[in-house]
Formats: sequence, structure tokens, C-alpha cells
Amino acid sequence: MGWMTPPVPDTRGSLGDPSAHELARRALLAFLLTFMLARAMVFLIMARRVPNLYLFLNSTHVHHLNYGIFLLAAVGAYLLLSAPRGNAARRAAFAYGIALGLTFDEFGMWLHLGGSYWQRASIDAVVIVAAVLALFAYARSIRTLETRHFRAFSVLAVALVLFTLALYLAAVRIGDVEGPRLQQLELASSP
Repeated sequence: MGWMTPPVPDTRGSLGDPSAHELARRALLAFLLTFMLARAMVFLIMARRVPNLYLFLNSTHVHHLNYGIFLLAAVGAYLLLSAPRGNAARRAAFAYGIALGLTFDEFGMWLHLGGSYWQRASIDAVVIVAAVLALFAYARSIRTLETRHFRAFSVLAVALVLFTLALYLAAVRIGDVEGPRLQQLELASSP
């Protein structure tokens, strides 16, 4: 059997099982959708465009990062205890993305309890989590990288650094202009 070459790993999975790339893409989609929906809903609630959907226990506002933490714990337990395959794994990946979105949307509050919802740290965390998920979702296996890939990666890395710098400078400028208004809106909407 020495004449046979070893099989190449199939990145699609077997028996209809999703690949790690597919699961990461599903988690990324759910993460981004959840983040955008959460931000839009919070803004609409604070602007009094939709009813106040916040959960209060006595006078304590239960932030949606708590829902995300509980969902992360549930998805983790489900994955650990049942090792789902096929569509169940796909649904778990989507639920994982929702949990990450709810949790990291309020990442700034992890660092500064009682701080404003509009903290820059939350946006930075969302960008980093999305980048990591995108890397898992779309990057090829490191074993298949060639010299041309490293060159392209180097060009993209420089472009990413420049883009990040431009995005940071724009965010600082927008934060200086809109930050106080958003914080006033947040304070005015609190019961």
C-alpha cells in the first residue's frame, strides 16, 4: 500500500457534518446580526421610539450581556455534553454567535461597571471578535499557505493597520462630537 498517497483531510466534514469553517461562518453571521440589532434596539429604546423592553429587578437594570453569559453557558454545556452533529451543530454555532454578540456588545461594562453603554471598548472588542471569527471562517489551513499567500498577507496586514488607524481616528472624532449626546440620551432614558 506504499503506492497510495494519504487522503487529504476533507474540510467539509463527513456524513453531512458541517466543517469548522462553516460553523465559524454561522457564528460570525449571528454575532454581527445580534450586535447590530442590539445597538439599534438600545438606541431606539433610549430615543423612546419603541417601548422600554429592558428587564428590571426592583430598580436594577439587567443588561443584555447577562443574557449572553447565560446563553454562552448553555451552548457550552450543550456542546460538551451532547457533541451535536449536522444541523444541531449548525444551530449551536448560530446560538453561540448570538451569545457572543449579546455579551461583547457590552464589553466596556466588563471593564467599567456602571459606565456608559456607548463605551469605545465595546466596539473595539466586537471588531476583534469578528476578526477572529472571520479568520476561522475564511482562512485556509496554514499547511496550504505558499509564498504568494505570505506576500498577500503582508500587503493585507499593512492595509489593515492603516485602515485600523484611520478607523480609530474617525471614531475618536465621532466620539468627541456624538459621545456627550449619546450619554445624555442614555441618562435621560433611565428610569
